[in-house]
Amino acid sequence: MIPYLSPFDAFPPVESARQDMDGLLAIGGSLDPERILDAYRRGIFPWGTVEGHPLWYSPDPRMVLFPAEFRLTRSLDKAVRRGRFTVRFDGDFRAVIAQCAKTPRPGQNGTWISDDMFAAYSRLHELGWAHSVETYEGDTLVGGLYGLAIGRMFYGESMFSHRTDASKVAFAHLVRYLVANQFGMIDCQMYTDHLASLGGREIPRQDFQHRLAALIAAGSPRSAWTTEQ
Repeated sequence: MIPYLSPFDAFPPVESARQDMDGLLAIGGSLDPERILDAYRRGIFPWGTVEGHPLWYSPDPRMVLFPAEFRLTRSLDKAVRRGRFTVRFDGDFRAVIAQCAKTPRPGQNGTWISDDMFAAYSRLHELGWAHSVETYEGDTLVGGLYGLAIGRMFYGESMFSHRTDASKVAFAHLVRYLVANQFGMIDCQMYTDHLASLGGREIPRQDFQHRLAALIAAGSPRSAWTTEQ
């Protein structure tokens, strides 16, 4: 039985997550910034809501990408060097998450980014925890992604693309930033062919938790990111 949490209940052990339900661990609680940050530090993430109650997950295995293993294909390298897109960090976080919420995705009906999720992650951005990478064609936002950074750990949340390679170019710039700033792992949460094509792979949750503990303990300042950093 999946436990229902009050706003003050502690998360159950990640080992109790239902793997036959994509790693669903608990339902309920709140989406307050400290609650979300506590979840990420424990290897748990919110993914959608039911009647306004957050759903918390901890899948096993876990999809991750180690920045040093990023697969910069010849075609993507060409797209990055061509300079078709202007890339900005933390330029318009709300616009990115809004586009992630409403951009249709093959095989998905609707979005897990509810109004409550939008508000929660926007607040985390204001507090310096959540970040976006955007690609622009002229002045038009055509792709991007967002996620959270804790210590030397980056948690990828969602991406969108309205032009070929727009989100991949944003991801390439993100990886370049993470390598330069000694981040050790990107949490991709669930397996997709797209992430695997970029170098992502699944690792056992126990391995993920061990690496996570070391990375979040490493210091990293909370501030707005820029392409100059």
